[in-house]
Amino acid sequence: MASKQWDHLVHYINNLDHVIEVFGEKGLIAFKGGSHKDWGTFNTLSYFGLTYIEFLGIESPELARSTGYNLVVRDVVAALPEHEVLSRVVIRTDDIEEMAASLTAEGLSLSPIMDGKRLDMSGSLIEWRMMTIAGDFGGLVYPFIIQWKGTDEERLARLTASGIVRPHPAGRVGIRRAVFRVSDPAAAAGHWADLFGLEVVKSTDTSAVLQIGDKFYDFVKGEENRFMQVILDTDSELLGGQTIRIGEGEYVFQTSD
Repeated sequence: MASKQWDHLVHYINNLDHVIEVFGEKGLIAFKGGSHKDWGTFNTLSYFGLTYIEFLGIESPELARSTGYNLVVRDVVAALPEHEVLSRVVIRTDDIEEMAASLTAEGLSLSPIMDGKRLDMSGSLIEWRMMTIAGDFGGLVYPFIIQWKGTDEERLARLTASGIVRPHPAGRVGIRRAVFRVSDPAAAAGHWADLFGLEVVKSTDTSAVLQIGDKFYDFVKGEENRFMQVILDTDSELLGGQTIRIGEGEYVFQTSD
């Protein structure tokens, strides 16, 4: 069976430099990732081990508007500049073909498996494979699926050696939970569990929780039907109990032992 881990999350942003400044003031490292030359987008990244935040902006509006097959690019064009929203979580797998077959069998409409690439700020080529899932469940859009070259262990070693993954000055910080506000938490969580092979570890009328690796997707009662909040664990006295608001997204820091 294909593995599933929470790879990263996508947050649509107008000013990538502003994110670097805001995170830097809190002792968090964020840096320019690079450009998606085929899609007209670019990003700023902040890593917490292998799970990271991708702040995605539009570098070439004309090219981005012409990219019809990538739902993420279509959505960022529709959202910005008015709505700097948390977009999607991204699930990492070691067998994207198996996941494509499984999701197709569930009746979902998938993009072709795309070869993604961008240049990092040093000019090195970063490559991956990905697919997006059309539609939504009760208004909540689906994750997209990604597969990187090599094993998680190899990739973590490479990212650490290059300095991309490194300790944040504020102290230990890790992404722990994504919070989705949805009209029917139990139904949404159950649907994702069935589609992606995840475990429901809590389910009530007002909230439900899925586990993915050592992290969690929280579905809570609300009418927004979208991704609203990221919860991070930290041992930092500077960050503990604080919330960083960027656009329409919130990053909540909880102190852990």
